[in-house]
Amino acid sequence: MSTLAHKVQKDLIQAIDKDDLVLPTLPEVALNIRKAAENPDISVSHLSKVIGRDTALSARLIKVVNSPLLRATQEVTDLHTAITRLGVNYSSNLAIGLVMEQIFHARSDVVEQKMREVWRQSLEIAGICYALCRRYTQLKPDQAALGGLVHQIGVLPILTYAEEHNELLSDPVSLNHVIENIHPLIGDKLLSVWEFPEMLVKLPGQYLDFMRNSDSLDYIDLVQIATVFTHQNGHCAIAKVELNALPAFKKLGLDAMSTKLHDELNTARSMFI
Repeated sequence: MSTLAHKVQKDLIQAIDKDDLVLPTLPEVALNIRKAAENPDISVSHLSKVIGRDTALSARLIKVVNSPLLRATQEVTDLHTAITRLGVNYSSNLAIGLVMEQIFHARSDVVEQKMREVWRQSLEIAGICYALCRRYTQLKPDQAALGGLVHQIGVLPILTYAEEHNELLSDPVSLNHVIENIHPLIGDKLLSVWEFPEMLVKLPGQYLDFMRNSDSLDYIDLVQIATVFTHQNGHCAIAKVELNALPAFKKLGLDAMSTKLHDELNTARSMFI
C-alpha cells in the first residue's frame, strides 16, 4: 500500500471512530416509503401514491415485475398492479434499494464513472441474490435483493472524500487500495445510521470473508456467492475464489459447474438493470 493510501486510510478510520465522517443521507423518497411501510394497515393504493411521486422509481419497479424472473402471462403497465403483484413489503424493500441510485452522483467525471461502475455491480449482484433466494432458500427475496443493492454502499463516502482531495483522485491505485480496505467498515456504519434491518447491517463488513461459516444460510452468504459468481473469469483476487470452496455455497447444495445454474444466474444479473 502506498504512503498516500495508508495516510488516507488512517484519516478515514479516525473520522469514523470520532463520528466525524460525513455520511450520505437516505433519499427523502426512501424515508417516506419506509415510514409508510411501517403502517401494518397500509394499502396498495397508499403505497402507490408514495412511490408514484418518483416517476423514475415507479418505472423501475414496473420493469422489475416484467423481468424474466417475475413476468406473468400479461405485461404489467401500471404501478398499482406492480405493487399488487409484488406485495407491499416486497415493493417497499425493493423501492428503497433501487432509490439508492439517487445517491450515486458526483461532481468529477472520474468519481462519477467509478460510482456508475459500483452501482452497476450492485444491480447485478442484487439480481443474482434475488434469484438464488427465490429458488433455493426460504429467505425473503426482497431482503436478498436489498442486501445486494447496498453491499458496497461504503464506497460512496470514500469517493466523496476523494473529490475533495485531488492527490487521492489523481492516484487511482491508491484510491482503489483505500476503497478495498475501508468500504466494508464504512458500509456497516452507514447501514447502522440508516437503521437498516439487523440482518443486513453487518453485511458490508462480512461478505468478503470467504471462510465465514454461519450456522444457517443468510443474506450475507447470498451476497458473497453472488459476488464470487460475478467475478469469475476476471483478473482481481476474488476471481481466484472457487464457488464450490465457499462454506456459503455448500449450504445451497448446488453444483457450481452446472450449466443450468450459470445460465439462470447470468439471466438474473440483468433483472434490475
